[in-house]
Amino acid sequence: MKIGIVLYPTFGGSGVMATELGLGLAEKGHEVHFITYQEPARLNVFSPNIYYHEVSVPQYPLFEYPPYETALASTLVNVVKHKKLDILHVHYAIPHASSAYLAQQMLKAENIHIPFITTLHGTDITLVGKDSSYRSVVTFSINQSNAITAVSENLKLETYKFFDVHKEIEVIHNFVDLERFKKNDLTDFKKQIAPKGEKIITHVSNFRPVKRIQDVVHAFAKIQERVPAKLLMVGDGPDRQLAEELCRKLGTCKHTRFLGKQEKMEDIFNISDLFILPSTYESFGLAALEAMACGVPVISTNTGGLPEINLNGSTGFLTEIGDIETMSEKSIYLLGNDKVLNEFKENAMEHAKKFSLKDILPKYESLYLNVINNK
Repeated sequence: MKIGIVLYPTFGGSGVMATELGLGLAEKGHEVHFITYQEPARLNVFSPNIYYHEVSVPQYPLFEYPPYETALASTLVNVVKHKKLDILHVHYAIPHASSAYLAQQMLKAENIHIPFITTLHGTDITLVGKDSSYRSVVTFSINQSNAITAVSENLKLETYKFFDVHKEIEVIHNFVDLERFKKNDLTDFKKQIAPKGEKIITHVSNFRPVKRIQDVVHAFAKIQERVPAKLLMVGDGPDRQLAEELCRKLGTCKHTRFLGKQEKMEDIFNISDLFILPSTYESFGLAALEAMACGVPVISTNTGGLPEINLNGSTGFLTEIGDIETMSEKSIYLLGNDKVLNEFKENAMEHAKKFSLKDILPKYESLYLNVINNK
């Protein structure tokens, strides 16, 4: 198959998952065309089956806001026509689904029929999409999709709850590449971060308010009182400065490292003992799954799709949003008992295997064929 993948090229969950999906499809012999405004963050391999098409938006004085949606639709038309694509797979509804629909209609005028699948990832439904400025076009373009998928059962229910979607939504969970994210012994690397054998706690996100990264800093301060530990804060975003200021206020900076955006997350997870994700909402929690695949238990909030991957009392613990006290207590319980911690590490690795790329990939292939055959 010749597949066009439309995505945001950032370190966020939707972009990472879309890129990994494309890489997996290319390995299986499919021709994959990534279409976005810059090279995706994890598209760092060369393959004869992978193509990248940059969406260029002209800058004109008349446009206060460059019309990316129009430029994307035009690019989709050109790629579909000249590369003879079989299907488009758009990740994140805004504005990719509406651009795909516009491209589809333009191509129909030339007797070219290209179906498109929309995968819903989270904030395109639960946050941005609910804004009255976008709601109507999001609802329309989702309903015009030839197929719709969501990355968790929770997101599927949220979509039906807040949007008038009259088509079936198929749940295909996010996945993890178990060849990349697996347990490795990086003892020497770990000693550089924790020279006195301290436990290493990690948080990864885009540092937006919904991620509640100040809760991580508060919890770490409480953990530090009982267990020698180091904190690795991976990512960047609008709340980073607030977190750094809080770190200084609480006096934990000498034990905390703000690492910015990182590509070799498997190495960071392999020196970690615990992953903390206190988000207000996560449609799935891809970073948590990648951590679990490397044998890292998770302390997360009991919200969104997180209970679908983090099993309370087995792979980690679920806490209520903003409950820093319970979050720190459960962390201390795990980090203070190596026997229990190792049991949770094994449980996390075993559970992550249920979300293997090799098991999820055929579900997308089957969906593609079904949509193509019924276009």
